[in-house]
Amino acid sequence: GDKVDWGWPLRGKIIAGFSEANNKGLDIAAKPGEPVLAAAPGRVVYSGSGLRGYGKLVIIKHNKTYLSAYAHNSVILVKEGQNVVKGQKIAEAGSTDSDRPELHFEIRKLGKPVDPAKYLPPT
Repeated sequence: GDKVDWGWPLRGKIIAGFSEANNKGLDIAAKPGEPVLAAAPGRVVYSGSGLRGYGKLVIIKHNKTYLSAYAHNSVILVKEGQNVVKGQKIAEAGSTDSDRPELHFEIRKLGKPVDPAKYLPPT
């Protein structure tokens, strides 16, 4: 099956929830330099800052169905093609392309953003 055992990439106050129109994921308040963790095992398919509005971005492919994205990092610690385990530190939180230090976290199902709050374990 394509089920993924999700974990929180960073524990913090959710400053903006998912909205199909305005926000493709969750914005989680972070301290600069705080570790950003892989929410589930997978392979890094993107690592860089070529996507406007996302700052330093990491995208992990978990299986044929799911990807996760981690935006606004200050430092990226993984390379494209690298395999990661759940809970592995993949970046440090920052404010690249955002007005405050935060982690913007997305889950995409078959390429379409879905509400991460429906997938993550209760806090």
